[in-house]
Amino acid sequence: MLPVAYRQRVKMFIAMGVLNNTRQLALKAVRWRTSTSPFPISRSWLSTVPQIEDRNILLMGLPGAGKTSVGRVVAHRLGVPVIDVDDHILEAIWKMPVADKLAEVGGERFLEEEGQALCKLSTSGSVISLTGSNPLHSGAMQHLKRTGLVVYLDVATDDIIQRLSRMKVNRIVGQEAGVPIRQILHYRKQFYEKWLDTRVLCGTGDTVEEIAEKVLQAVERYQNSKSETFVSTRRENGSSSDSKYFSDVVLEGLAPDGGLYVPQKGFPKLDVREWLRLAEMSYPERALAMLEKCIHPMDIPGTDLRRMVFRAYGVNFASEAIAPVKHLVHNQFVQELFHGPTASFKDLALQLMPQLFAYCLPQMCNYLILVATSGDTGSAVLSGFGNLHDLDRQRVGVLVFFPEEGVSEIQKRQLTAYKEGNARSVGVLSDFDFCQRAIKTMFGDSGLTGHLAVEYGTVLSTANSINWGRLLPQVVYHASAYLDLFKDGVIKFGEPIDVCIPTGNFGNAMAALYAKQMGIPIRKIICASNQNRIVSDFITTGVCDLRNQPLIASLSPAIDILKSSNLERFLYHTTGGDGCLVRDLFTRLEKDQYFKVSESLLQKIQEEVVAGWCSEEECLAAILNVHTKTGYAMDTHTAVAKAVADRLQDSWCPVVICSTAHHGKFAPTVLKALRCPNTHYNPSDPVDQLRELASVVSTPRMHQNMLRCLKENSRGEHTVCQADFSVLVEEVESMIQDSFLKVL
Repeated sequence: MLPVAYRQRVKMFIAMGVLNNTRQLALKAVRWRTSTSPFPISRSWLSTVPQIEDRNILLMGLPGAGKTSVGRVVAHRLGVPVIDVDDHILEAIWKMPVADKLAEVGGERFLEEEGQALCKLSTSGSVISLTGSNPLHSGAMQHLKRTGLVVYLDVATDDIIQRLSRMKVNRIVGQEAGVPIRQILHYRKQFYEKWLDTRVLCGTGDTVEEIAEKVLQAVERYQNSKSETFVSTRRENGSSSDSKYFSDVVLEGLAPDGGLYVPQKGFPKLDVREWLRLAEMSYPERALAMLEKCIHPMDIPGTDLRRMVFRAYGVNFASEAIAPVKHLVHNQFVQELFHGPTASFKDLALQLMPQLFAYCLPQMCNYLILVATSGDTGSAVLSGFGNLHDLDRQRVGVLVFFPEEGVSEIQKRQLTAYKEGNARSVGVLSDFDFCQRAIKTMFGDSGLTGHLAVEYGTVLSTANSINWGRLLPQVVYHASAYLDLFKDGVIKFGEPIDVCIPTGNFGNAMAALYAKQMGIPIRKIICASNQNRIVSDFITTGVCDLRNQPLIASLSPAIDILKSSNLERFLYHTTGGDGCLVRDLFTRLEKDQYFKVSESLLQKIQEEVVAGWCSEEECLAAILNVHTKTGYAMDTHTAVAKAVADRLQDSWCPVVICSTAHHGKFAPTVLKALRCPNTHYNPSDPVDQLRELASVVSTPRMHQNMLRCLKENSRGEHTVCQADFSVLVEEVESMIQDSFLKVL
């Protein structure tokens, strides 16, 4: 608990009206707790680093990456001296060519003498072209990094080998006899990744001048951290006074005015050659390259981001491809997004987002992550935050609210499997919309958030797709699907595809739109709804009408949502960033449960997305038809997307159907669709249902994590509460007391 004097001071500020929103109250409390800490509470302090003009630009890369040529162009453009380590330092000291020195002393001694020479370098305001072997000497690189910015020229290995062949280089430093040059190049890359400050992704065929321009842009970006900020979808038009950094929006989740955060200047765009580079990469490498473009290195340095990405997309996924794309029928393909630990597409974001969140945490402050789930998000959040390191887990709690009667039995078992540490799931006798509305109300209640901050030093945040840190990683798999189709020869790069997405909270569809902004040629984004078709009707008519619209329990519960949060981001995008209009529309929706957009805006909406819905009967028929023709089993949400794609897709281009969950999560319904008599299995035993399903369906393979979870959590005991806002608040406070009071 915070000192009495501080609490009295906060109460006085509240009375004076000085503190009037969630973030002010929480951050005041956080700042008090960190005032005696040597660590800053925000990454924004990094904007105080010395200007690049007073430092060196250090070009690093494999032998043959073009560092010398690019260095000359960059130095000329900046009007500063250029230093080539080989020509101007090593050969001047050794009085002999570098190749002769290597032959004379051998690789190991060469690296040591090279490093010692660099440790004596004292210069500033220069462009320095490092040798390919400089990064192998830790002492030299530590010295050099103190003098400037390390720019990694990331050139494809095949391009490097071709260049070295043209240069008649058949051996490089550290290459022993009999070791292929490709192997030694691969070995070296780990050192470049260790020392980089910023990466320049070089495409095949990029000229020296084009790479030099990329270097200058990378240096300018690194220097100007304030150029990449985020604003609320409800901001005053043209105002940037409330802009935030990436680390701020990941922690806050929801903007103080109730809006959602979006990048103030939109998404970065990759050129064709950069996309072609990504096509040859693994999923984690693609994710890293894309996220480095979207997260400023002052917020999360590239070396730390790489560690997080490769930890997120590693052995915890059942498929090495992470999000593989497979042919379904005709020109329809399915992207399997269910190979993560909880068997749903949410894992693609929520194995990474908790690491981003923990990295941005201020010192000595607790955070409680509140989550409303329609089925899949909750278990994915619990899994992701459960994988954090112990020290981070002690400071971050997770409380999940889910509709008690609105999820499948298997989903419920997954949600209630997490009982250790600061994690809990609570069933609510209502629907998802009530749970989500309650959480948003808590965020907007300054009395509640102030009380939690002052009394317990705890700040509320969220891991739903309203949080930018949750939505951003989803952009990657949409781009990856296109790159896989290109790599497999289904399309030529530049040819368009459609994407069909089972749509509830609109986050997945929004991520596809952002992938399109980054340069992926997506023609149509098809939003597929079940009988809760508010989104589909809105896209078709321009009317969002929640009046007298009860939520109908369906076979696809994860999209049983009437009020889609990310629709707000979509309208901000289609209105050209008109925050005032967005605020008015969603204020009207809160007050009147209704709004209608203009015909001109509806036209813009329909240029971006189309929508349709399917009945329960059509959902079941889609599961049966696909399995009969191909032997492939879809879950109910994928079946909704398949049914809508069949109706709205033309034959002009391929369509990628997002398979958002493993069919085993909805075993009873899938068995019903496949007309399997329930006399063969125990209808009340999820494990028995999965065994029966596995005997009927060969592809996709049964998800082992799901089976293990069910066996370990055979009863699924958990708290169930009434649909009363005050009761949910009591659960929040009880969670904080149980989780954090022992730490304070």
